[in-house]
Amino acid sequence: MLEKKDIELESAVLIGVVTKDQDEAQSKEYLDELEFLTYTAGGEVKKRFTQKMEMPNPKTFIGTGKMEQVRQFIEDNEIGTAIFDDELSAAQERNISKILGVKVLDRTNLILDIFAQRAQTSYARTQVELAQCEYLLPRLKGMWTHLERQKGGIGMRGPGETEIETDRRIVRDKIALLKAKIKTIDKQMAVQRGNRGKMVRVALVGYTNVGKSTLMNTISKSEVFAENKLFATLDTTVRKVVIQNLPFLLTDTVGFIRKLPTQLVESFKSTLDEVREADLLLHVVDISHPNFEEHIASVNKILDEIDSADKPTIMVFNKIDAYKAEPFDETDLTAERTSDHYSLNEWKRTWMNRVGENNALFISALNKRNLEEFKKRVYDEVREIHVTRFPYNHFLYPDYDYENLGEEE
Repeated sequence: MLEKKDIELESAVLIGVVTKDQDEAQSKEYLDELEFLTYTAGGEVKKRFTQKMEMPNPKTFIGTGKMEQVRQFIEDNEIGTAIFDDELSAAQERNISKILGVKVLDRTNLILDIFAQRAQTSYARTQVELAQCEYLLPRLKGMWTHLERQKGGIGMRGPGETEIETDRRIVRDKIALLKAKIKTIDKQMAVQRGNRGKMVRVALVGYTNVGKSTLMNTISKSEVFAENKLFATLDTTVRKVVIQNLPFLLTDTVGFIRKLPTQLVESFKSTLDEVREADLLLHVVDISHPNFEEHIASVNKILDEIDSADKPTIMVFNKIDAYKAEPFDETDLTAERTSDHYSLNEWKRTWMNRVGENNALFISALNKRNLEEFKKRVYDEVREIHVTRFPYNHFLYPDYDYENLGEEE
């Protein structure tokens, strides 16, 4: 990974709101994630602004007083970009740009930009382009204000509106072409999946940056791109993996994130066909993240949307080497002990104990801790699926422990 000093980072400010649906702690966490997204996209956050509101201002998202504060800071510190944590409407984006006089992005725009940077294959680039066009279409009006044909009245009638309509038609035509292209590639990929025969398929799913690609590299001995940034992997990668003498297909999929833009969910649903058609899901979780339970809920929500929530699933709690419980002062009688203070052993006795026998595994893919236990569990599950599919093959694949015992002797 490049060090920050090696890259010229674009200076930015982050803006979020605290509402009745999103308390202060949640808002801080979303802004932490937004800061990581900004760094991934090539920006450096100079300051964060938050405002408590009943609901965002329909004209400028935040109040006029806070907006003036942001404008003043941008002017004094020569900031180039203002990034908002929630999706802005076309009118809000236009109004804010006029007031601040700098580039204005929202969370959706930022994620689309990262996806555009990371897309390697023709398929991923087509999906990102489709999402960008769908995002751009309702915002075209604001892009033509330099023609001054939007105001109406004397001397203001003319080709401006036609220019916008022409552009809208071009974008709509492009969307239709991209959808047709995706449909063609989908058919090709369906043929490829069909050509893989009846091998057991295992898919890695999880929040972005939980270590799916690192785990894939470790157990498949392949070189899938892995980096400590959000959305390092966009292109679905399939590798044949053999644990002892049992072969199966392992798929690394795009990571999920909260507040994922609807355009991206729609355009990337076809990529998630690999998840839909998998026989077994390995739900990878970064247990060192303070809000990993929310991440699990976000992933389960998307799995539900693509009709994959009821598939056999093994929970893989990764990054145990980085896990640190919050210190708790037992002498402080006013302090309340919460899940933030749990040790790993205490976590294992919570709901994690109820996800099924040996269905919660605790590993470190980077440091290769507990990988034998992980391989044994995956081996047992894949063998069970394989033997159900090919009933006379059970003698080919002995118990994992038996095989290990033979090696030791």
